[in-house]
Amino acid sequence: MRRLVKLNGVVHSNLIKGLSANYSKGYLAHSRFLRMASGDNNDNHKLFVPQNRRERRISGSEQYEDGEELDELFSSQDVARKPSTFDDEQKLEVLLKEVLAYRDSNVSSWIVENKVKNLCAVYRYLLKPHREGFLKVLACEHSVDHKLICNAAKSLQEECDKNLIIKGEERLKNLLTPQYAWLFLHIGRLEKGVKFLVDLRTDLLNVLSDTDVKDPASLPLQQLNITLKEMLSLWFSVGFLNLERITWKSPCDMLQKISEYEAVHPVRNWTDLKRRVGPYRRCFVYTHSSMPDEPLVVLHTALSDEISSSVKGIVSAASRMSIDANAFPALTADAEIEDPSNVKAAIFYSISSTQRGLQGIELGNYLIKRVVQELQAEFPLVTKFSSLSPIPTFRLWLMEKLKLSERGSSDIFSEKEIQDFQTYLETDNIWSELRNLFKTNGWITETNLIPLLEGPLMRLCARYLYLEKRRGYALDSVANFHLKNGAVMWRLNWQANLTPRGLDNSCGIMVNYRYFLDKTEQNSHNYLEKQQISASEQVLALASAASDLIKHTSKI
Repeated sequence: MRRLVKLNGVVHSNLIKGLSANYSKGYLAHSRFLRMASGDNNDNHKLFVPQNRRERRISGSEQYEDGEELDELFSSQDVARKPSTFDDEQKLEVLLKEVLAYRDSNVSSWIVENKVKNLCAVYRYLLKPHREGFLKVLACEHSVDHKLICNAAKSLQEECDKNLIIKGEERLKNLLTPQYAWLFLHIGRLEKGVKFLVDLRTDLLNVLSDTDVKDPASLPLQQLNITLKEMLSLWFSVGFLNLERITWKSPCDMLQKISEYEAVHPVRNWTDLKRRVGPYRRCFVYTHSSMPDEPLVVLHTALSDEISSSVKGIVSAASRMSIDANAFPALTADAEIEDPSNVKAAIFYSISSTQRGLQGIELGNYLIKRVVQELQAEFPLVTKFSSLSPIPTFRLWLMEKLKLSERGSSDIFSEKEIQDFQTYLETDNIWSELRNLFKTNGWITETNLIPLLEGPLMRLCARYLYLEKRRGYALDSVANFHLKNGAVMWRLNWQANLTPRGLDNSCGIMVNYRYFLDKTEQNSHNYLEKQQISASEQVLALASAASDLIKHTSKI
């Protein structure tokens, strides 16, 4: 059945498949989309976000309602819906032992598959505390037998026959493979089993973050995480990923997820979403064949005639380059009207990883490289590639520095700057007053204070990005990501994002990380191998001024 729906004057076509086991659920989601998008044609609709989906993504522990995925994924029978108990956790541990007992047996694969399905279904049913208990049992009791490994290694060391050495090495290899690795392989063979493992690792990461390093379960849990991460890294290598461009004609569910998963600049409404996938914008995602309806990583790109220095600059660029639709009467109402000759720059203004269970697996950098290739093919005149990036924790770092300054350790402002602040704020103790202004973002309304803050904040931001390190690499996670990819810390931008989030993150400052394609490989090598940050003259000058101020105050 083919259904045409008018969305804000745009014909949106969706092919709805015939009746099936999942028809009712898909039709319900589709109907919700129609009510939100067509309704009274109000552009200020709030995006519909299913509460049960959002709660599961946040905690990964709530039980499924109405059998939404429990039965669909792993069982064809209804399961009673009630809060799980400790008895349920114990039953799952018994089932785990039964499944692992099949490792060295010749039992039918059908039996193993059904048992593994049941195990996954019961795990899905458990609440957070019981999942945590199960994961600790899995990590501590079903890893490797250290005694057998030591004996095998000792025997191998004493062996001289080459053939026996090879057999001994194979036996040692098997002993070094945790029992749960075998379980993960069988889960991965199930339909949507890979998605189950991604969600399982999300739960595992939550447990690890809540587990004290002195807890006896800490190391086994870390080993469990390493094993699962290595398996997922193989399954999600770039060769197995599919690149998809998202447009306003993409499936409703995919558009919904793009809006939900946006982590940098929240989507306000459907009009905002339509703009982000419309003319002079490109939205690309990586998907996986085992999770075809899930965007794994999302990259939003703005096409412009120059490298934008602010969020408003991205919006104004599209308006500046827009073409009068009346000049092209033959085009349909929903056609994209772009002039490729105007496009000289591509700005990556948002990249979001959607699956916490894939944390630490390189996806974003490969997506950027692939998108660069796509854009070069579509727009031959594009020669400038840059991000417009947030600085997520700069303000928190600044607040800590202000606290230290109040205690007498002041290396963030010069003597003249301190005097200027004292004069304006009419107090000798400027630190608590400034902390309050930054905490409430009240400083942005003080027109005479803003010029006094611009120089110091830009210098401090350069210090935070260029000088502050963790294990030799940039402290800021976004900076670390782009620098690893070979970008240059190119330009700091004052008042680039004055939204509440932009002010909360970095006092409105944003940074361009520019990709010079002929130098990215060398820049990446210098950063990863020599821990050298490639930066522009502007950034270097600001960082040098910050360094000089630190040295000067240390001598006083």
